[in-house]
Amino acid sequence: MEALDILIVGAGIGGLSAAIALARAGHRIVMIERDPEWSVYGVGIIQQSNVVRAMDQLGVLDAFLDAACGFDAIEIYIPSGQRVARIPAPSLVEGKPANVGIGRRALQKVLGDSATALGVTIQLGVSATTLDDDGAGVTVALSDRTSGRFDIVIGADGVYSQTREAIFPDAVRPEFTGQGVWRHNFPRPADMDALHVYNGPIGVGLVPMSRDQIYLFATSPEPGNPLYPREGLAAVMRDKLANTAPQIRALAEQITDNDAVVYRPLETLMLHTPWHKGRIVLLGDAIHATTPHLGQGAGMAIEDAVVLAEEIGRHDTPEAAFSAYHNRRYERCRYIVERSLDICHGQIGKGPQVDNHKATADMFAVVSQPI
Repeated sequence: MEALDILIVGAGIGGLSAAIALARAGHRIVMIERDPEWSVYGVGIIQQSNVVRAMDQLGVLDAFLDAACGFDAIEIYIPSGQRVARIPAPSLVEGKPANVGIGRRALQKVLGDSATALGVTIQLGVSATTLDDDGAGVTVALSDRTSGRFDIVIGADGVYSQTREAIFPDAVRPEFTGQGVWRHNFPRPADMDALHVYNGPIGVGLVPMSRDQIYLFATSPEPGNPLYPREGLAAVMRDKLANTAPQIRALAEQITDNDAVVYRPLETLMLHTPWHKGRIVLLGDAIHATTPHLGQGAGMAIEDAVVLAEEIGRHDTPEAAFSAYHNRRYERCRYIVERSLDICHGQIGKGPQVDNHKATADMFAVVSQPI
């Protein structure tokens, strides 16, 4: 299949990655994003060695690394604050860092600028209201009262995907895990050259994301899935970190601005049935939303994009391309979702404790394999 007209629903990390891969292959891409502000949290994200490789495959690696902070190891700490392991992370792109941390806004700019430079049309404040797949193409009615005709539609619209709801109304829905994640940025210590992971009932990570900044993420038990008002959020996050390692408690004293705290409940989803119907296909969190315990949520979406573009280029029909895409991606994504959830459940007493050292090493062995 060549020079297709493709609609991508959702201009997040996975959707933008798909737009870049497909535009480079000569397809005509329109993206719609329902958020008119195209807003992104002002904290960071881990992108591990397999993502560095995928960014190279997308042709955006240099711009990506220029906006990021590379590191080649993960350090594991116990609740006392003692370091118990330093795990080297093998690089998958010669001469480049194994892993990076990057601000989410910086990542969006890298991917958005790259997509726009390739001729991708991005429409903000627009959603799909109906998808009419007649077998020869998909007619899409949009919320701005326009419509379009496309050869393929890609739903990259997140864990609460409207595209998934449209084509699979009876599919599984996101499930709250019992945990939430808290994030906050801090100045970067001069000697910090690795991702720091702290074990304990409150799991904590410190991630370098620029020359001057790190971000902290902390996973906490949240029975009943409470709603936290913005007012007082900094105090709540400090309280969540009150019994963590001394290094983390010292950082927590700097958490004073409610607007600098990002909190979200952790939900998970794994679609075990096909990921497409007719000419409409899903990727990323729409089909395999994971918790952040292995740092691979965005990575799986980016890999989806690379593989989907490859299979569209290899096959004569959407059915063949989408089936091949699913076959290549299913087991890897299932592993990340299920293993991350195991760590989550171990932290909150819903399952056996998981050794983060071994889980991290095992994960690297899996994701270093070709996608």
